[in-house]
Amino acid sequence: MATEKNEKLPGYEELHRQVQSGSVGNVYIFQGEETYLMQQAVAELQALLVPPGFEEFNYHRLSGKGLTVQEVTEAVEAMPMMAEHTFVTVTDMDIFKLDEPQRTALTALLGDFPEYCTLVFLYRQIPYKKDARLKKLASALAEHAQEIEFAQQGQQKLFRWVRRRFAAMDKEIDDNAVEHLLFTCGSLMDGLVPEIAKIGAYAKEKRITVADIDAVADPVLDAEVFQMTDAVAAGKYDRAAELLAELLRMQEEPIRILAALGKMLRQLYTARLAIDGGKDRVWLKDLWRMKSDYPARKLLDSARNVGRDWCREAVKRCQVLDRRMKSERNMDSEGELKLLLMELAGAR
Repeated sequence: MATEKNEKLPGYEELHRQVQSGSVGNVYIFQGEETYLMQQAVAELQALLVPPGFEEFNYHRLSGKGLTVQEVTEAVEAMPMMAEHTFVTVTDMDIFKLDEPQRTALTALLGDFPEYCTLVFLYRQIPYKKDARLKKLASALAEHAQEIEFAQQGQQKLFRWVRRRFAAMDKEIDDNAVEHLLFTCGSLMDGLVPEIAKIGAYAKEKRITVADIDAVADPVLDAEVFQMTDAVAAGKYDRAAELLAELLRMQEEPIRILAALGKMLRQLYTARLAIDGGKDRVWLKDLWRMKSDYPARKLLDSARNVGRDWCREAVKRCQVLDRRMKSERNMDSEGELKLLLMELAGAR
């Protein structure tokens, strides 16, 4: 059973305080989208527990694929060398899918865990899904392991972090440019790190501008599809087709592009309804659970180019093509996407 949405798990800051105080636990489960902070936490634990130069003996990295609990046990029970602690990380081991003997062995390990070791189960590529039906293992984990969730950061924290990253490169960035950066590149730190480095290296002036971001940043799929939808709403088929071609060159699957396009058109429809109903960007932001006003403002600007009937028909056409892509064999999905864009832009 997955973690309940209303269950508040400790996050990076709570773990950071443990590390700073030097009182860390023996077993952790690290899960969540923000893998940058997850890796930061691993680095902090390593610095606390493993003396420099003794990593080979006291820091054991294991990978989940094909890994057995016996191998984990051997790493955990290996005595520290010239140190007080050992540190073990296990990446993407789906512990609730282990067979019964393996689960029994893991439960036994958790119940008789050596004090000198800290073990961290890292979930980076696969989600961590608990199964309450496996009562013994679930109970052992609840009693002996601390679950830490590395969630996406809130807007204020993310803004401060972005500014610090640019300040380290002797650059400045204002709120509008930060919002554009997050809209274009997404709000996960792991993806933002290389983009900030590129933008900072490219920008000639001290202050980072929207133009600097657009010049070198690689947009996430949602940002590319927004630009494509915006071009369609403005009747600019050539620009929309150019953006679609770029996505296809990047080997994005047509069905993923269509899914993002369908979501964007639904958002555009609600933005048009907001305009017609006298609603503001705050209403639209709350409706779609957006983290900032920026995407809501952009949607409202785009929606002023289209009518309600056009939005309704565009959403319907996306739904029809989605069903066809999922049910028809040997369909020219790329060609159908291009045709859809042409028809939508032409209906403007």
